[in-house]
Amino acid sequence: MWTLTSVFFCSLAVVVAQEEVTLEADKPYLRVRLHGVAEVECCYTSAEPLTATWVQTNRTRDNKFLNPSDHVTKGSKNMGTTKCSMLVLKSVELSDAGLYRCLLNNSKTEQLSHGTYLHVYTPIHKMLTISERTKNNILTAEGILLLLLVLLPATTILFKNKRQYELEKKKVTRESENIYQGLNLDECCPKYDQIERSHDHGPYQDVCSASDEEEFHLEKP
Repeated sequence: MWTLTSVFFCSLAVVVAQEEVTLEADKPYLRVRLHGVAEVECCYTSAEPLTATWVQTNRTRDNKFLNPSDHVTKGSKNMGTTKCSMLVLKSVELSDAGLYRCLLNNSKTEQLSHGTYLHVYTPIHKMLTISERTKNNILTAEGILLLLLVLLPATTILFKNKRQYELEKKKVTRESENIYQGLNLDECCPKYDQIERSHDHGPYQDVCSASDEEEFHLEKP
C-alpha cells in the first residue's frame, strides 16, 4: 500500500515539474522610428515544448493575435535551457504602437509573458543641412556679436561721462571769467592804491606825513 502511494506522489511531482514554466525578464520598453524595424522577444525555461502566440494590446486595450505576414515575421532561438520566441515587425506604422506579449501554452499549461511596450515616433526632419565649418562660423559670429553688445554700451557711457566732465570744466572756467566782466579798471586802480596805502601805514598815521600830503593836494591860486 505504501509503495503504491509513494509511486503515485512521485508521478504527480514529475507531472507538476514538467508543467512548470519559468519566464525570463522581458525588455519593458522599445522605441523605434516610423518605418523602422522592431524586434521583440520573450524568453522562458520549460521542460516541455510550448507554442508561442504573440498578442498585441493597443491603446484602446483591444487584444489582437498576430499571424505571420509580409509585415510580421516570427522566429525562435535556443540558448541552452532557455528558449526565446521572436517577433519582427517590418516598416512599423504608428498603429503598431502598443504592448506585445507572447502566450505560451500546451496541453497542460498556459502562461502570458510580461510584455514589451513598443513606441513608434516620427523623426524630426532637418530644415537646413549645415556643415560643421558653417556651424563653427555661425558660433564665432554670435560670440563677436555678443561681445559688441557688451562693449558698445560701456564705451558709450564712458565717452558720455568724459564729455560731461569737460562741459563742467568749461562751465567753471566761464564762471570764473565772468566775475571780472563789467568792472572799470580806471576806477578800480585808485581804490586799490588807497587800500594798499592804508595797509602800508597801518592803524596809526604820521601827522607830518599827513600834513605833507594835504599840502601836496592843495591847488595853487
